[in-house]
Amino acid sequence: MSTVPTLEERFVGSLLGLALGDALGAKHEGGILGGILWVLVGGTRGEKLWWTDDTQMAVGLAESLVECGGLDPDRLARRWADGYETWRGYGHGARKLLARVRQGEDWRSANRSVFPDGSLGNGAAMRAAPLGLFYYADPETLARAAEVAASITHAHPLGVEGGVLIARATALALAEDFEPGAFLAALLAGCRREEFRKRLELARVWLGESPDLRAVSRGLGTAVTAHESAVTAVYAFCRHRTDFMELVKFVVALGGDTDTIGAMAGGIFGARNGVAALPADLLARLEARERIESVARALCASSEAPGHGRSSERAR
Repeated sequence: MSTVPTLEERFVGSLLGLALGDALGAKHEGGILGGILWVLVGGTRGEKLWWTDDTQMAVGLAESLVECGGLDPDRLARRWADGYETWRGYGHGARKLLARVRQGEDWRSANRSVFPDGSLGNGAAMRAAPLGLFYYADPETLARAAEVAASITHAHPLGVEGGVLIARATALALAEDFEPGAFLAALLAGCRREEFRKRLELARVWLGESPDLRAVSRGLGTAVTAHESAVTAVYAFCRHRTDFMELVKFVVALGGDTDTIGAMAGGIFGARNGVAALPADLLARLEARERIESVARALCASSEAPGHGRSSERAR
C-alpha cells in the first residue's frame, strides 16, 4: 500500500522532477541537430544527467525565495544575471537581456531591450514551479508574484501568462483531493488569455480520450512560445500523472522544446506524487541533486513559517 507523500516530499519531488524532466529532455530538444549541439556544448559529459537554463533559473528562484523570505524581483534579477552559464542553452534574447542587467541596467527596462513588446517565450514558465510551491496557500499572492517574476525577463502578456499558469498548476497539484478535470477547470477559471484558454479547453476534452502525437502537437503545440508549450506540459502531466518515465517518453515523442516541456511537466508531477515517485537510478545521476533537494526542503520550511507572505508585498 503506497503512502501519501508529505508536503516536504512533494516540494522535493517538484524541484527534482523539474530538473530530471529538463535533463532527460535536453538531448532531444530540436531533434537530431539539437541533440548534437547538446553533446558539443558538454551537456552529456560522463554519466551525469546535466540540466539546462530551465533548472538553473528555477533553482536560483527557489534560493532567492528562501533567502529573501519571498519574492524580491530586484535581487532575483541580479542573481539570474550574475549566475547564468551560457552553455546551458540560454536563448539569444535571454543572454542579451541578462548581460544588460549584469552591467547595471534595471530589469524594468532591460526586459524590453531585445523585444519591444517583451518576450512571449516559455522562459518564465519553465522556472515557475518554486513560486507555486512557496505561495501554494495564497492563490492571490501567488498570481501577483508569478506575474512579477515572469516580467523580469518576459514582459509580453503571453510570456507572463505562461509563468502564472505553471506556477498555479504546481500549487494546485499539491491539493489532497486532486482530480484532473477539476484541476484543469481551476486553471481555466484563472486564465485570461484566449491563446491559453482554448488549449486548456482542448486538454479537458482529451481527458477521456487518447489523441495521437500529431493531434497533440498540432492542437497544443511544442514550440518555445509560452502559449504553445505550457498547456502541452499540463496536458502531458494529466495524461501520465502517475508514471514519470511514461510522461518523459510522451514529451520526447512529441518533439520540439522537449527540455522545457519536460521541466514544466516534471515539476507538476513531482508536486503531485512526491520524490518517491521519481526513478531513483536517474536521480542518483542527476547533476547537483543534493543542492536541489536542500533548497526544496528549505523552501518548504519557509512556506510554512508564520508570516512568510509578508515580503510578498514586493510582488505587488
